[in-house]
Amino acid sequence: MAWFLLARGLLILVVAWTAFATQPVPGGPAVNAVLGAAVAALVILAERALRGVSGLGLLGGLLGAGIGLAIAVAINALFWWVDHGNAGVAFLHGAIPVVLIYLGLVLGVQKGEWLTPSTIIGLFRPPGPERRYKVLDTSVIIDGRIADVCEAGFVEGTLVVPQFVLKELQFVADSSDSLKRNRGRRGLDILQKMQKMSGVDVLVSDLDFPEVREVDLKLIEVARHLHGQIVTNDFNLNKVASLRGIGVLNLNELANALKPVVLPGEFMKVLVLKEGKEYNQGVAYLDDGTMVVVDNARKLIGKTIDIVVSSVLQTTAGKMIFGRHIEAGVAAQAQASQGAGGSVGSPAGDRGDDNARKARSAQQQS
Repeated sequence: MAWFLLARGLLILVVAWTAFATQPVPGGPAVNAVLGAAVAALVILAERALRGVSGLGLLGGLLGAGIGLAIAVAINALFWWVDHGNAGVAFLHGAIPVVLIYLGLVLGVQKGEWLTPSTIIGLFRPPGPERRYKVLDTSVIIDGRIADVCEAGFVEGTLVVPQFVLKELQFVADSSDSLKRNRGRRGLDILQKMQKMSGVDVLVSDLDFPEVREVDLKLIEVARHLHGQIVTNDFNLNKVASLRGIGVLNLNELANALKPVVLPGEFMKVLVLKEGKEYNQGVAYLDDGTMVVVDNARKLIGKTIDIVVSSVLQTTAGKMIFGRHIEAGVAAQAQASQGAGGSVGSPAGDRGDDNARKARSAQQQS
């Protein structure tokens, strides 16, 4: 920072001294020195404004300014025959290049993303279906399930990873905390794996919005700019993006939607892992993590048993299944009877378990 200030101070002194020595405008040395300092200050302000512009933006600005200058030269050449001694013509002769260069510079900086190779190649491709962009956030990359979903072929379109998301991943991967460091490296490995998948288009985008500080808000702006959707498992980002009219694909919601539907009266096999909160209860888990509370199973911990589902409750912690242990022979007969079109009552239903007790048990288990 100190050398920045020193360089700017030297620039102001040099330009002011040059104006003082050459005196380009009438008014005396002092007026010219002040004018030189003002010009140097404008240059410093321009430098600060361009500091946050991306490389593509700078390239676009240079190309735009060059095109504006070429158009101005062509216009002045076309009107060579006008009276250049006229004050109005002289003003236009000087104003046209300035205006066109300014417009080219500003528009070039704003539309710099048009210079990406994919966009340039797309200009020469035959018209086809519009590309669909899905912007990945840091949490969904670290989570890793997005790679499995892509490998299964359930995601179409282009997956966009902004540069600021990569920087955040790298910052996490370089953390002194071993847990955070492992999570960050896992995210980078997931991205590398997805880039190598056939049929999966991963685009690292330079789009950035320097005036926006929070990463979540930057993601929303990128999705709005690309007319795409955000892929995340962050609850807060999901809500904010939805409120701002941005489409969101939440992997947690997808996982919940894919959980198998279990109805009262169905039979299943579960492995009892631990004791329940209430008397003579055992607790098991399905492959997707759903908790199963089994009556009369406290003495069967560590064993795989047959149960009949008595009820299914949706709690704040997720879905919970309540069931009752039955003998293997009885379960086989009941399943055969159901397969033959017969009707089998649930032993747990015969007991008429109280719903209030189940709700209380669900809260205790969760």
